[in-house]
Amino acid sequence: MSTKLYVGNLSFNTTAQDLETLFGEHGTVQSASLIEDRETGRSRGFAFVEMSSGEEANAAIASLDGKDLDGRNLKVNEAKPRETGGGGGGYGGGGGGGRGRSGGGGGGSRGGSSW
Repeated sequence: MSTKLYVGNLSFNTTAQDLETLFGEHGTVQSASLIEDRETGRSRGFAFVEMSSGEEANAAIASLDGKDLDGRNLKVNEAKPRETGGGGGGYGGGGGGGRGRSGGGGGGSRGGSSW
């Protein structure tokens, strides 16, 4: 069973190919996904690398956590499942609150006179 690793503190110059090469020294890399900013397309400084087994993933963590790559000390650990409620809920709530205040205030006064 494959194991996904979180790789943090990446240089903005590091590519997915660089990660495949580096992690490939410790086993079979099934995928390497560099996370980019949606608006700018620029690297956000972290990635996910999927290794084909837990043993290979552990070997990569042991060898690469703290290793220098492009002048940065890598942070490598097993990826944790993303919590679905936290980030998405906060973002949606913030957006909804903004619209509610501006639209709700005007709608409330008009609504009060017509009902």
